[in-house]
Amino acid sequence: MADTSLPIDYRALFHALPGAYLLLAPDGTVLDNSDQHVGVSLLPRAQAVGRNIFDAYPSAPESQRDLHASHEQVRRTLRPDTMPLLRYDLERPAELGGGTEERYWQITHYPLLDAQGQLQYILQMPQDVTEAHRAGQAATEAQKALDETRQRNQFTLQSLPVMVWTTRPDGTAEFFNTRWTGFTGRALADTLGWGWVEDLHPDDLPATTARWQAARDQGTSYQAEYRMRRHDGSYRWHLATGVPRLGADGQIEMWVGCNTDIHEQKLMVEELLDANEQQAALSEQAYQQFQKAENQRETYESLFMQAPAAICILRGPEHRHEFVNPPYQHILGKRPLLGRTVAEALPEVAEQGFIALLDHVYQSGETYHGNEVPVRLLGAAEDQYFNFVYQQFRENGQPVGIVVFSFEVTDLVHARQVLEKLRDAGPAAPLA
Repeated sequence: MADTSLPIDYRALFHALPGAYLLLAPDGTVLDNSDQHVGVSLLPRAQAVGRNIFDAYPSAPESQRDLHASHEQVRRTLRPDTMPLLRYDLERPAELGGGTEERYWQITHYPLLDAQGQLQYILQMPQDVTEAHRAGQAATEAQKALDETRQRNQFTLQSLPVMVWTTRPDGTAEFFNTRWTGFTGRALADTLGWGWVEDLHPDDLPATTARWQAARDQGTSYQAEYRMRRHDGSYRWHLATGVPRLGADGQIEMWVGCNTDIHEQKLMVEELLDANEQQAALSEQAYQQFQKAENQRETYESLFMQAPAAICILRGPEHRHEFVNPPYQHILGKRPLLGRTVAEALPEVAEQGFIALLDHVYQSGETYHGNEVPVRLLGAAEDQYFNFVYQQFRENGQPVGIVVFSFEVTDLVHARQVLEKLRDAGPAAPLA
């Protein structure tokens, strides 16, 4: 049985309490503190006792204001008061290396009353929540970055001038961007699942669905040309490509793809093939070159890095390359692009007026469409032709950059020029 006759050293017991406690007189004079408080405050007890708390532990004016308000609340109500999160930096003694240590605290003041119910002491219990606060800040920043990434990806999906789609592993469509629904004029709800097949030309439906089924069965890339009904009832040729996304187990998790309107190119190729039998070789070459260009542009491993066109994102009013995909880099060879402005990376385009176009789109928000625009790149012997779109993108309501979508149509321009010469020359003479 414990000997209760021995006196208890309450001061020593207070010093040894497992917490950072500070005992104050009602007027804020420091009377004592626990050993743990001495450790976290980095101030010896002898230099604190007998001094006002604000003299012993100086802090920023706003911190002192909040502490004083909490003391007043305890004195007035005789009830505990927990302060809002408080930043109170600690000054390290010279023997500990000096300097300031940023710390955050959750402080509660408890009233200690005498037998008559009068306030005798104020017990301050600060809890160091620095690590939790930093973890919360990090989590907030991470969530903010994640939200920004999601918003940016969503913007890119909706803004790309191609018709983007995704499906489940079984081919059931679960997403179409606004380019698709804007083209068809049908509601998204009517297009999801297998509703999209209603937009295909009846003559193209069997071959298209069979090719799509074969790609899903084999887990290989999908590519098909078919006619789609536009909102005005007309049918236009499209090139559709898709790739599977595989999980860690090698199983298909989803499909992602896009459709590009190739109606004019398709009709041009057909007209070239029918123009003259003596020009069949030239027409076939033009068609193959077109198909090769389309395949290079449309085949991709991921939606952004392997998009079926040359895409880049230019950040800021100086048009600095923030993202380029392989087709875009391929056009410009081995030039370093990322992190460099258009003027730095492509000095020749400044002389051709393209930077002025970018400035106008960035400042006005007006989308620019260029069709078969000649461009003379550095080291090239002749002009190359491009169809491209400059479109401003915004974050938090402010313009922050431009999305560039382009694809080269040099071969098609040359092919049309050949066709025009054939037309001007008239029908070919019959063979003897």
